[in-house]
Amino acid sequence: MKRSFAVVVSVAIVAALSPSLSAQWPLRPQPGVPKGPDGKPNLTAPAPRTSAGKPDLSGIWMRTNRTEAPGSQPAGQPPLATFGNIGSGFKEGLPFQPWVADLLKKRSNAYDNPDALCLPQGPLEYHLDPQPREIIQLPQKIVIVYESNYGIRTIYMDGRPLPPQGRPQPYWHGYSVGRWEGDTLVVESNNFRGALTGQPGDGWLDGKGDPFTDALTLTERFRRVNFGKLEIDVTIDDPKAYTRPFTVRVEQETVADGSEMIEFICHENQKFLQLTGRAP
Repeated sequence: MKRSFAVVVSVAIVAALSPSLSAQWPLRPQPGVPKGPDGKPNLTAPAPRTSAGKPDLSGIWMRTNRTEAPGSQPAGQPPLATFGNIGSGFKEGLPFQPWVADLLKKRSNAYDNPDALCLPQGPLEYHLDPQPREIIQLPQKIVIVYESNYGIRTIYMDGRPLPPQGRPQPYWHGYSVGRWEGDTLVVESNNFRGALTGQPGDGWLDGKGDPFTDALTLTERFRRVNFGKLEIDVTIDDPKAYTRPFTVRVEQETVADGSEMIEFICHENQKFLQLTGRAP
């Protein structure tokens, strides 16, 4: 599979400022991929399972590019989120606290996104970035490696409780614990820090700048619908930034052609502002 990517993952920034780089990685077909009568991967085959009988989420995943008109999702299903605007599926918009409107005006320039400065993305940005991510499922933990900005996240599956807000040192990607409810992996995360200063309201959930604060608790419900499709329902509960919790859906599809993750380095000593004329 041929992928295009650039130092700046925001599509608008890439188009405006930087030629994309293309890379071809040798394909290495993986065993265990179900095949149809035509010999091609059968992505609608049943999801694989671990020796413990749980769905195996392991593999390389890409976000889907399916879109929905606001309010058009089936009854009982959360609206789809997009990388640029996780609230695009809500007719009324997101339930912001009053102070957020002024913040979003200040974030109208895409250069202000921490991702554009080679800093860690927000949790929804990582889920929705056009670059792939790999899930490595182990008995005691699940690790997600994001090609974008070389993000890495650990979900502890050893039965430990979620620590109270403010107890551990804040994590770029939050502190995450998981459990199985039937065939659904439920992950709860808190103790997030913002990307620029670590102060409340400094986090970015999407390219538009919808914020998260140090009060954020994130609940994700992962379901491997079949071999090829992963659904993740994400509930944002952040009373400092939003008047009520809300839920969005992320859809991802497996990479079954033998492609592997590619190294992504976005550490250029923070010279991006100079290169774009924003600093001397």
